[in-house]
Amino acid sequence: MLRVGLTGGIASGKSSLAALLSERGIPVIDSDAIARDLVAPGSEALSEIARALGSEVVVPDGSLDRKRVGQIVFADDAKRNTLEKILHPRIMAEQDRWLNRIEKAGDSPVAVVEAALMIESGGAKRFDLIVVVDCGEDQQIKRFMERTGMDEAAARARIEAQMPLSEKVKLADRVVDNRGNLPDLAAEAESLVQWLMERAGK
Repeated sequence: MLRVGLTGGIASGKSSLAALLSERGIPVIDSDAIARDLVAPGSEALSEIARALGSEVVVPDGSLDRKRVGQIVFADDAKRNTLEKILHPRIMAEQDRWLNRIEKAGDSPVAVVEAALMIESGGAKRFDLIVVVDCGEDQQIKRFMERTGMDEAAARARIEAQMPLSEKVKLADRVVDNRGNLPDLAAEAESLVQWLMERAGK
């Protein structure tokens, strides 16, 4: 089975492409969803995060205040690194378990893991192919502001905290251009599915 890593920058369109691939029958797992499960109330990871970042990141119902975590870690590189050391090994282990289940089931010649920090975390080396979703930085900022309600300065700070998209593109086996609209991305998804199936020998 072909193991494919799907990445890009904040608001580049990874999740939109992942949804289009899923609609076309390719199994996809979202690493943000894995992370949310890992920090469920009472979890070991949540306890570690609270110790590292302060009890203020846990709200009264016992869940993680993701917005507060974002404010803390994007203002402090050391704390962001600490958070990543807590989460990334656990996320990668869960990705691998999921990939192994898909492979064992034998239902698909291709499976895709979507993760924003796949390259930065060193996790990209575990995949057969890396697909990067590309768009312009101005588009990223505009989309991120629309999605989150943050101002431009905050959006820019989040984007600049990640590896530049231009650098990720250099490491890609395949680049998907998301400078257009959703129908354009759907056409890119069709082409990508065909390419992945060819690489998988199907």
